[in-house]
Formats: sequence, C-alpha cells, structure tokens
Amino acid sequence: MFKTERPIIMKKLYKVYFLILLLLICANSFASDKISLSGEWKFQIDAQDVGVTEKWFEKNLPDKIRLPGSMAENNKGDAITLKTQWTGSIYDSSFYFHPRLEKYRKEGNIKIPFWLTPQKHYVGAAWYQKEVVIPKNWSDKRIVLFLEQPHTETILWVNGKRVGLQNSMVQAHAYDISKFLQAGKNVLTIRIDNRIKEINVGQDSHSLTDHTQGNWNGINGRMELQAGPHLYFDDLQVYPSLENGNARVNIKLGNEAAIKGKLIVELSAKSFNSGTPHEVKAQRFSMISSGKSDSVSFILPMDKFQTWDEFNPVLYEMEAKIILNHKVIDVKKVQFGMREFRASGRDFLVNGRKTFLRGTVDNAVFPLTGYPDTDVESWKKILEKCKAYGLNHVRFHSWCPPEAAFIAADLVGMYLQPEGPSWANHGSSLGDGKPIDQFIYDETNRMAKQFGNYASFCMLAYGNEPRGRQVPYLTKFVDYWKAKDSRRLYTGASVGGSWPVIPNSEFMVRAGARGLDWQRLPESISDFRDKIKQFDVPFVAHEMGQYCVFPNFKEIDKYTGVYRAKNFELFQEDLADHNMAGQAEDFLYASGKLQALCYKYEIERALRTPGYSGFQLLSLNDYPGQGTALVGVLDAFWAEKGYIDAKEFTRFCNATVPLTRIPKFVFTNDEKLTAQVEVAHFGPKDLKGVEIRWVLKNPEGLVYQSGKFERKDVLIGNQNLIGNIAIDLSAIHKAHQLNLEVAIAGTSFKNDWDVWVYPTVYPALSNEIYYTTELDEKAKNILENGGKVFFNASGKIVKGKEVVQHFLPVFWNTSWFKMRPPHTLGIVLNEKHKAFEYFPTKGYGQLQWWEILNKAQVMNLEDFPAGFRPLVQPIDTWFMNRRLAQIFEAKVGKGKIIVSSTELSSDVKNKPVARQLYYSLYNYMCSEEFKPIYQVDWLMIKDLLETPSKQQFDTFTKGTPDELKPNFQKTIAN
Repeated sequence: MFKTERPIIMKKLYKVYFLILLLLICANSFASDKISLSGEWKFQIDAQDVGVTEKWFEKNLPDKIRLPGSMAENNKGDAITLKTQWTGSIYDSSFYFHPRLEKYRKEGNIKIPFWLTPQKHYVGAAWYQKEVVIPKNWSDKRIVLFLEQPHTETILWVNGKRVGLQNSMVQAHAYDISKFLQAGKNVLTIRIDNRIKEINVGQDSHSLTDHTQGNWNGINGRMELQAGPHLYFDDLQVYPSLENGNARVNIKLGNEAAIKGKLIVELSAKSFNSGTPHEVKAQRFSMISSGKSDSVSFILPMDKFQTWDEFNPVLYEMEAKIILNHKVIDVKKVQFGMREFRASGRDFLVNGRKTFLRGTVDNAVFPLTGYPDTDVESWKKILEKCKAYGLNHVRFHSWCPPEAAFIAADLVGMYLQPEGPSWANHGSSLGDGKPIDQFIYDETNRMAKQFGNYASFCMLAYGNEPRGRQVPYLTKFVDYWKAKDSRRLYTGASVGGSWPVIPNSEFMVRAGARGLDWQRLPESISDFRDKIKQFDVPFVAHEMGQYCVFPNFKEIDKYTGVYRAKNFELFQEDLADHNMAGQAEDFLYASGKLQALCYKYEIERALRTPGYSGFQLLSLNDYPGQGTALVGVLDAFWAEKGYIDAKEFTRFCNATVPLTRIPKFVFTNDEKLTAQVEVAHFGPKDLKGVEIRWVLKNPEGLVYQSGKFERKDVLIGNQNLIGNIAIDLSAIHKAHQLNLEVAIAGTSFKNDWDVWVYPTVYPALSNEIYYTTELDEKAKNILENGGKVFFNASGKIVKGKEVVQHFLPVFWNTSWFKMRPPHTLGIVLNEKHKAFEYFPTKGYGQLQWWEILNKAQVMNLEDFPAGFRPLVQPIDTWFMNRRLAQIFEAKVGKGKIIVSSTELSSDVKNKPVARQLYYSLYNYMCSEEFKPIYQVDWLMIKDLLETPSKQQFDTFTKGTPDELKPNFQKTIAN
C-alpha cells in the first residue's frame, strides 16, 4: 500500500467544492481500508523512565486515556508547583523572589506570570496501548500505523515486538507493521517521550515550548491503521513550469512485493475551485520496474492552465495511477497550483508579477487544546481572519503546522513560510556537530515531501535566531535546498538585526529596517531605504511591531480548555491591589488605540520604502508567553479587542494603500500643511486612469478644503507619485483637530491622517493663578488662604523617577527584557473634562501628545487616596501596575492646585501643543468648574519631590535567561 494523505474534516469549507476536495485528500486510499484508532486507550505514566527495562510493552497498562488528545486534556500529569520543570526560558525570575508577589507563590494560589498555565504538566515518557482486530482480508496487504501528530518521540511495539522509533515534529509518524501483525487480535503499545534529549531544538522553539502551544504529551489528529497494496506511490511531487506550460512529476514507487517488468503510470489533472473549469486529459507513461523502489520523472502538459496566487487561488487535483497488466494497482491524488514564486533583485515575483508580503508570525498559540488544529475549517478561519486584515503571508516561527494549514492556505490564497522546528539558542546551537545539525536537514526534507506540492508553501528557513557556527552551517543549508527544490525560496534563518548575514540567502528576514523613530517629531517623510541598501535580495522585516496593549481581563473566561489565564488573573488582582480595578477597560482601550496608531505608521513607513519587499508582524494576535506579550490587535483566540477592526486596519494594510509624506502632524495657523501623495499598489493588475481625491475635514465632517489630482495610471509597485497638497491654515483661529483623507475614486481604497492646528496668538491670561516651578512657601501660603496654584514639576519628580515614559508603548513586554524602557502604554483621560475644553483630544494618546509625553517624567501616586484619579494618567506596565500621573488636580488646604510633571507654560518656546494645553488648563482653573474632588496634604505633594517610590523593580538575578544560571532551579525550590 502507499502512504495516504490526511483526510479533510470540514463543516463549511467552500460548499461548492466540498465533495471534490474531500475526494482529493481522501482518495489516496484506492483499494485500501482503514481502521480508526480514536477512542479509549490504556495508559500509564513512566515518570521514572523504567517502562522499557520493565517491559511494559508486554503487560496490560492499568490506566485509561482518550485519543486523539493530550495528557493535559485527559487531566493526566503533575499539578503546577514552583518546582514545575517548564520547557522555556524565564528571563525575569523576580516572580520567585519579590515580596509583593508572595501570595501568588502559595500552594493553591500559584499564578505564573510568564505564560498560560496548564491544568496539568508533564515532561517525560508515557505509554499508550490499544488492542485492535485485523480483518482476514488484510492478510495480503501492506499495513501502516498512521499517527498524524504525536508529540514528540514515539517507540512502537506490536504484540510485544519492537517495530521502531520515530522522532519528527513536522510530519506524521507512519510505521509499516505488516510483518508484526497476526490475524485477529493484536496489541499496539506506543511510548511517547516529550523530553528534550540528544536532539535539542531549543527550549524556546515554538514546536514544543511552554511559551506557546506547550510541551504536551499525546497524539493529535488522525490516527488509524491503513491497509493497501505492496506496490504503491511512496512519493509524488509536482513541479509546475509556467514558462513551459507543463508540470514535471517526480514519482517514487514503494515496491515491497519486488514486482519487476513493465508498468504504466497514468497522470491527469483538473481544476476544482475555479469559475472556469480546466481539465488535462489523462496521459500514460511506460516504465520498467527494477523490483525495487524506483524513482521516475514525467512531464504532463498543462495547456491553457490557470495560475494560483493570493487573488485567484486556482487549484488542481492531480490523479496518478499505477497500472500493471491492465489492472489499476494504486491511485494517488494530490493538490497543487500552477504557481511560480521567485526573486528578481529586491522584489518577490508571483507568476511574474511583483508582490509585497504583508505577513504575521504564527507562534503556535492554541489556548484551548495546547496543540495545533488539524482540521481545515479551523485553519481556514485563522487565515481568512489574516486576509480580512489585509495580510497575504504567514511565517510559522520555529515550527511547521499540520497539513490542514497548507490546504486552507491554498484555498484562501496565502503565502506561507513554515520553518524547521527549531530556535537553536538558549541551550542549543547550530554547526557545532550536535545531533540538531542533521535533524534540521531531516525535518525540512520531511516537510518538503509531505507538504511540497501545496502552492502556498513558498518560503523556507531553518528556524529562528540561532547561535553557534551558524554562518557556514546555514550557507550549506541554503545551497542544499536551492539545488534540490526550485518550487520555493530559501533563507538561512529569521533573525534580529545583530545576527550575521547568510550571504547566499534568496531573501532576508531580518530586523534592523523596522520601527518608528519617535524619539524625534513624528512625521511620515522617512522610510527604511538606507537600512536595506546593503541587500540585493528581497528584504522582509523580521517581527515588526511588538507594541504592547494592556491585558483584556474579559478574556479570562475564554480559557475553558487545558489552559487557564493565571497570568491575567495575577495582573488583574495586582491592578486591584493598586486601587485601579475599575480602570482596566479604559486602560485596554486607550493603550489599544496607541498600539493601532503605531502599527499604522510603521506599516506605512514600510510601504513607502523603495525596494522593501514585506514585513512579518509579531503578531496580529497575542503571544501569551515570554512574559505575556500582548502585542496583537487580536487576542489569542483571533478575536477583536474592541479598539480596531479589519475595516480600519485595511486602510493602511492592504494590497493597495494611499500614502502621504507629511513633515509633521502639528501645525500653527501661520503655516501650510504640505503632503506628497503616493500609492503603494500590489494588486492583480495596474489601475488605469484612476482619479485620486483628497479632503481635509474636522471630526464632525465639516470640510475645510478638498481637491483631486489629474487622472493617471497606478502601476504595480510602491513608488506611484500622485502629486502634492499645500493647504493654507491661516483661516483657522482656534485649536482644531483635522483629518486628511486620500481616496482612489471608484474603489474601496482610502487612508487618512489626523493633524492638529494651533493659533499663534492667544488672549491675555488673568493673574489670578500663581504659576511656579518650585513648591515654595509662597505656593503654600496661597493654598492655605484659598488661592490657586499651577505647579510645573517637570524635571523635579523623585517618586516615579524610575518610570521611563516614551510616546511609544512597551516593546514586547517588560518582563522578558527585565524592565527595559519604555515602561508605559500611553495615557488615559476624560476627553469631556472641562480641563480639555480648549485642547482637542480623544481619551487616549494621539500624535499631538508626543510633545507632552515623550521622555517626560511621571509621578507615582502610591500614597494618594485610593480613589484619586489624575487628569492625565499614564498607563503603567501590567507587571507593576503603579498608579501614575502626568497632570493632576487636588484641593490643598483651602486652595486648589494643578500639578504637571511635563513642561507646560504660556511662554514655552516651539511647543505649540504644550502651550495650548496650558492655555486650556489655565482657563479651567479660572472657571467655576475648577472643583477638585480629593483633598491632598501639602506634604504628600512635596513627597513626590523628595522620596523614591516604595515599590521598585528588582531583577534579583543578572543572567538572561535566568534558568541557564547554575543552580537556579535549586534556588527557587528552596
């Protein structure tokens, strides 16, 4: 018999093509039979690793378990304790030592902040056993035990006899057990071991780490006995050639019957998801069998073929038959597309057309099961969500997904970059002569064999950010694959900017050319061209974004499977302990708006860059590990969080995006707003004679000015210069927020940018407010006598000085990088408060706030009354949850005060935003509305200038990652 492809279990997948696609995946079973092994198995944990020596394969195992599934799903394994031996680096070990977190280290209340917490955890050997009955009519057939996704190493015994060992994280484990079976009852015993042993892929590899899917033990997906002929298709690989209009078909036959002589191989193909059906009639090819495993190659003409790409993913079903003596012995059907994915200079070309990869990193996050989905419908939902957000590409970080992901990507039209299952770092390395070196070759070969025909499989890397003698190793790796398989492009590794360049890579996935330079005034003029000029192959930004958002505590209730969001529970309780429980949703929304703003401007910067070829976000959805990295606009379940949706996201992330180059976003009314309009267009064809319009309007929709450009062609590429806009702002006499929108008429493509305009001349201010930069006796006397004080405390704060604020939010998370700044996630405020009557703003940080917030000090209100809320409140990292203030109001003595830790005054130079905010606050203080709620002691405000914060961050250890330090586990255990 031949090795079967996996079946499709679908609910709603393209109903028109349901039957055809089901046949495509299942029809490899010509003249074959299957026995499902799903259901109840006998089971035993082998924590002491004595099962082999005690010959457990010869005894009945005492426990029970249901498969497919994991030990954790069956509530098998160990309870979570501080001594749990996790698979993953712990960069910040302060959890184990900090007194503030002691209650979360108590038995019965353990809440790990680094990642999701499984109900049970187990690393080691476990045994699975099942009795099966073999039908009599299988006696002359080849019988294979097929396990779609065991995790990880399997050893198989049949009727007490050892069959063999397999260790793959990328393809099914398939054992030929024909010689070990007998008619009637048989006993299968499988030992599964999920420990990292001689082959060390790296404990942070997403193929097995507790940071993501988890290091589970069990069997996932399809598991069955398959019976078929002894002469069969062992492998069939299709190599489309658009230039020649044909497909080369490489075939390897399995021939355990040692059949010699003439054979016929019949090939045919037909499209199955195209609006215009196309069928390639069957052609027969003769070959002479040597009686062994022969390899042959044939050319199948594909006249009038249709191509596959992201816009029109036409797929073909190829049917291959082995015919012996006029009898069909075996049939194999495979799915493929007529697709060419190659590089030309710095460009990716799909079927000869330039494309730009708009991607996300898939980190193997499966919060309900802890292991990947193996059904097409689940993957289709994920990839369609990606596509709805304007993406056309997915990188699988240090892991390879199940076959269902490739099938779904073929159908949806996504370009995939699966990787070898390795992040060879943090305890592992490449090129040092270790078993991992050969394992990477073995695994990527298995990937190419099992998934190589899928049109979506366009790119391949060894894995993520290695260490060791990586340059010579990966150079040979790339050469090996370039010579072996031309259907995709190859790069050595996906890496950060400090990693060495692998010179023969066909494309680069690197950091370095990413990010926002918002330590300077925000603008949309700059791009990344200077940072990629050294490369002459396509450049794809590695792990772009990583902008954090505050946790969504409503997500906790979604964790109804093997995981609990104990990390979220800890952060939620800690927020309450800091008297801010009621602000969680405001923090989420405000930080989310800032996160979305950052993604918009970074993606646009990439799209403006000539020669830039793509990006991979880290990531569209959250990463629940590595300290809890809440970097997604979607949660771990691929659901929206409430602050941006696909419609808004695709304004700036799409196949076609209008762009502007604007030197700044804050103006005074004696200036002109200037913008150069461009279009990045990577659609299916050029846009001919389109009209591009622009409009500048206020938030209520009142148009200030509008216009349109002369019709022109928009070509495929990202340097379509449309024209320039210059708008005189002198007619604006008070502070305004305006919005500039650019749209391509007759299409859905439009984009917009907020700008702010402030007056240059202000009315004279009264002298009823005492303005001071020192908390002096005069201020104290004024307050004691019922007066009003504005205290500019900028540069003088001590309580809160340790908190570093940038306008950009936390990167990745403060735990993984041991409180590397910035420490905040934007600001929250009440936009309807009278203090902001003359300062146009939303309830979160927009670009005009950059001038106010970037590198400004914050105040730690740890000693203020429990319900005290500032006017402008920076959002702290959820690992600290400090109650912070930028600007607050209070009653002091008989008087009233506003305190600002950012530079505000009426005569601040070259800072129109600061001047306008001060004007608004001053007018508020002069009004009857100035009625602070809370009474605060003079000494409490003075303490902000004199006493450091009580709550300080302490790493307790210096090493990164901590657990690689000698005796670390012994230290925390004690």
